[in-house]
Amino acid sequence: MATRKKSGKGKSTTRARTRDTFVAAQRHADANDDKHKAKKESTSSQQPVAMKEPALPNPKQHQSHPGIEADIRPRPRYEGRAYMAAGKLKGKIALVTGGDSGIGRAVAFFFAREGADVAIVYLSEEQQDAEETRHAIEGVGQRCLLIPGDVTDSAFCKSAVDKTNKHYGRFDILVNNAAYQQHQESLEDISDEQLELTFRTNIFGYFYMARAALKHLKRGGAIINTGSITGLEGSKEIIDYSSTKGAIHAFTKALAQNLIEKGIRVNCVAPGPVWTPLNVADKSPNEVAKHGSEVPMKRAAQPEELAPAYVYFASEADSSFISGEVLSVLGGQTVAG
Repeated sequence: MATRKKSGKGKSTTRARTRDTFVAAQRHADANDDKHKAKKESTSSQQPVAMKEPALPNPKQHQSHPGIEADIRPRPRYEGRAYMAAGKLKGKIALVTGGDSGIGRAVAFFFAREGADVAIVYLSEEQQDAEETRHAIEGVGQRCLLIPGDVTDSAFCKSAVDKTNKHYGRFDILVNNAAYQQHQESLEDISDEQLELTFRTNIFGYFYMARAALKHLKRGGAIINTGSITGLEGSKEIIDYSSTKGAIHAFTKALAQNLIEKGIRVNCVAPGPVWTPLNVADKSPNEVAKHGSEVPMKRAAQPEELAPAYVYFASEADSSFISGEVLSVLGGQTVAG
């Protein structure tokens, strides 16, 4: 049988093609280098482009707990003027704990913009903030029920859920968001009283509210919890707070598994630093001034930047196949989930 003699022509052709490709790629890279160098040189003498967010430091300030948003400078933004609502929550009823200010206010307002009527739970000391939130919600044509009280009280949590259901005639979405945080340098500095208040507010209250909500939530309902980067990575000066946030993440996943057959979804948003009364009340003026500097974006989030994540979890149109998820919103920081 005749055999075909192998030729080296194919190999030489391939090598030439590879060499040509390499040369072309190198020319392209060199051209890009020249382009970027020219761009830098042309803009070096120009004034810097104004950033959307003011550069640190923040104004030095401090408040006593629980903190009043109306007194913070600059005011946290919650309106989401760049956000385009689409009626994703039309006809829904939501209850938001800690809904008078910070993340809770932004969530309640975004829910209203999406067509939901809202009840907000808040401490009585925060009445001024609560009234402002109600005014904003009513300003976009939705109803807002104010329920002052303390989520550390199981009886109050049941009452708040029942009141919401009775007032609106239904109950669709629970947002557990109320929180207490107090920095301490050492574990030895955390008193029994602080430990109990942190756990009763941050995790007991979530249990109480969710347990009460289950009597009213129907298939398609949603529970959304507020976790934290500290629940994923810890934080050396808020040991008790970090512990509760880790518990919230585990609570989210366990409850999601428990309720899957009932068609009720349970998810969690885990923020990094956010410009809210919680941090102004917890930190010293010097620490407030640099709040957010530790993340790659070098600033704290505005509450309006967190709210779309809650809309996402509340909306069946967006997240009907998602439950038990912890969504991190960290300003460019990456963590092992």
